[in-house]
Amino acid sequence: MAKKEKLQNPPDYRHDTVLPLPMEVTAEAIAVDAACSGNPGPMEYRGVYLKTGEEVFHFGPVWGTNNIGEFLAIVHALALLQQKGLEMTVYSDSKTAQCWVRQKKVKTTLKRSQETEKLFQLIERAEKWLRTHSYTVPLLKWETEKWGEVPADFGRK
Repeated sequence: MAKKEKLQNPPDYRHDTVLPLPMEVTAEAIAVDAACSGNPGPMEYRGVYLKTGEEVFHFGPVWGTNNIGEFLAIVHALALLQQKGLEMTVYSDSKTAQCWVRQKKVKTTLKRSQETEKLFQLIERAEKWLRTHSYTVPLLKWETEKWGEVPADFGRK
């Protein structure tokens, strides 16, 4: 395992961001993450613009799972970028969510119930968006072991 870089905020070696990002991470990007208290449990997700550290969207909490939140966060970022006509990288630390995005299908064991119905409607909406839209922006894995926690992390570990 690679040793984590000692990062400072603001970095003196970068002039394109206020965040302590490693050099291989582009600042013209949105980083996404989800948090869930329990599995399932209260889940929320958000996206952070890496150039400024600004939270650009936040959703929840709703009853769900972390993987569903990660998936919805990625699709939210892709749809927002397309809606605004912007081209920038999306970073996520979730291999599962990135796989679901590529497959355009969530594979969850969460049971559909009255408590989760609105979440399942969001999942269906996100899957439909992926089937009816294409995206060209890079969707990249945030390398937590190398770079530390993704900047959209909720800090609850």
